[in-house]
Amino acid sequence: MDARGESEPVKNRTTVERRSEREIVITRTFDGPARIVFEAWTRPELLKRWWAPKSTGVSLLSCEADVRVGGTYRFVFGHDASKTMAFFGKYLEVTPHSRLVWTNEEGEGGEAITTVTFEEKGGKTLLVLHEIHPSKGALDAAIAGMEGGIRETFEQLDELLVTLGAFR
Repeated sequence: MDARGESEPVKNRTTVERRSEREIVITRTFDGPARIVFEAWTRPELLKRWWAPKSTGVSLLSCEADVRVGGTYRFVFGHDASKTMAFFGKYLEVTPHSRLVWTNEEGEGGEAITTVTFEEKGGKTLLVLHEIHPSKGALDAAIAGMEGGIRETFEQLDELLVTLGAFR
């Protein structure tokens, strides 16, 4: 409770669960309709505003996303253009406002598959991100760089949804 005896708003919580040697599931509820949350995941100009964790000093330098079945994406991260890291792959499924499935082709030892679902309930969106990696080692490497950063990026997405008027 705050100083006035009123309840403070409950922050949305990101959960990260390793389901098997190769599988991870991340969930979070966002305050906004699925249509707007989906747009934030599919429009490059919006992805640039939330995808990279600000605390790392890394930004999304380039963001190309042809969000359609068979379309490709390429996200380039870095502190500056001299040392970058790219994530890329293709979209396997695109169901507006409810489901995205894509490959992650930058990893060693084969590609990972990411499925993101958007389920709207009462003006909020339950997002479930499910990844299957080609091996235990590939998932271990992905988790090492993801867990703290995913929470921060999802908080940044929360902030973006406020600026997009997701609460109206």
